[in-house]
Order: sequence, then C-alpha cells, then structure tokens
Amino acid sequence: MSLAAAAKRIVGKTILVTGASSGIGKSTALEFARNAPNNLKLILTARRVENLNELATQIKSEVGDGVKVLAVKLDISNPAEVRQFVPNLPEEFKEIDVLVNNAGLVKGVACAPDIAEEDINIMFQTNVTGLINMTQAILPIFKKRPDGGVGDIVNAVNLTLAGAFTVLQKLLFAVSVTVCEFSVVRFYGDKSKADAVYNGVDPLTPGDIAEVIVFAVSRRQNVVLADALIFPSHQGGAGVIYRKPT
Repeated sequence: MSLAAAAKRIVGKTILVTGASSGIGKSTALEFARNAPNNLKLILTARRVENLNELATQIKSEVGDGVKVLAVKLDISNPAEVRQFVPNLPEEFKEIDVLVNNAGLVKGVACAPDIAEEDINIMFQTNVTGLINMTQAILPIFKKRPDGGVGDIVNAVNLTLAGAFTVLQKLLFAVSVTVCEFSVVRFYGDKSKADAVYNGVDPLTPGDIAEVIVFAVSRRQNVVLADALIFPSHQGGAGVIYRKPT
C-alpha cells in the first residue's frame, strides 16, 4: 500500500508523545502508527505505565512489528525525572525527531477565592513548568538536526508561554490546540455530570485532534504551523453551540 506524500515524511522517525496513556495522547500515538505502520519508533510516556503497555499491545495488534513502541513511566511535573529521561533511554530511541507535548491535567475548578492552593501548584507544575522542562530536555537533540520539530498541545494557561517559544520558531514548529473541556477530570470522575456537558451536541473527539497533530508534523520542512483553531461542526464559535433537541 503506497503512502501519501505527507505520511512518507514521518516514516523512519522517532516520535515522543507525553501523556499517552489516554485521550488525545493515546489517539495521537495510534494515528502516527497507522500513518507509518512499516517503519516508526514511538516513545510513549505517562504516569500510568500499565495503560501505556496496553496501548503498545494495541498498536502491535493493529499494525504489526513495523512500529517499535517504548513505554516509559514519567511524571513531567517532577524536574528530576525529566532531567534523567533522555539519558535513561535505550540508544536506539535517543535520536528523537518529534516531541508532542501533550501531558496535562485540570485542577482548581472551584470558584475563586476557594481554589485549593495545591490544585493550582499541581496544574502549573504539570501544564506550564512541566512543558518547559520537557522541551528543554529534548531541544539539544533537535539542535543537532535541521528537521527536528516540536508539537505543543496546551491548555489555556499554557498560552501565556507563546512568547517564550517564538524565538524557537526558526528551529521548531509549534501546534497550539486549546482544549476547553476535560470533563471527567473536571468533575472529579463523575461521569454523569461530564456527559451532561455534551447533551445534544457532537463534540470533538481525541481522534479529531490527533489527526491535526499528525498533519502538523507531516508538513514540509519550510512550513511553520504556528496555531490551529478547531471546532466541531456543531460549534460556530467559542460561545456558540448548536444542541440537538433531547
């Protein structure tokens, strides 16, 4: 089966996806594997390594042995773990070509001034400083080659980092995707409340975002995709949503 020109650009790459145990990260790993099933290396990180192992099994079941998967337990909010991440990688996985900064979480959903200080700190340590530390850990690898790229998936809080990464655009390209709802996390595991958010609507799925990430990574070397704004077909804008009658 012949590959499209864009898909050929990721063949043979080593791709790192953080937060790959579920959601967008998991879908992104699957999307990469499906686009380059015969020659690809995936490094998948998360705190829940058992989920990563299940994903590795799923990828092998779908595409065979052409995609090599390395599952690594990693908490990006822990700077010491991030510093040791690259040195501890097996040699065949150290030449990373693409970083997808996906790991993130939602905390502190209470109304001010009742937001727990611990929730604020955990969210910033993961979504902000964790993203910076992870990027800095991988940048030395990218600087050695002209075609290295970084795909950043950020929450609203991470958009404040846009200026910090502008200076890297000659070397890197970034995809900023604002994800507005992590509903099950937002409601602390209450699935009924999470489902109620989407009553009567057809929301985006993790797979929808994963396709955009793979699209960004597979652009020509001279292309910088600086931003991506994605809505489901039922949404006309940030505050305009069509709900089907229930």
